[in-house]
Amino acid sequence: MRENVTYKCTECGEENYIGTKNKRTHPERQEIKKYCPRCQKKTVHKEKK
Repeated sequence: MRENVTYKCTECGEENYIGTKNKRTHPERQEIKKYCPRCQKKTVHKEKK
């Protein structure tokens, strides 16, 4: 039961990445450190509601 999730930059709010996760085994929101083209640096991206 994998679902698509959208990751949003915590600094500028831009939605840059789409990924999948199993919501049954990992119900909490994920945080990943990825490159944001708008900020032009690596920032923390949080899972969008």
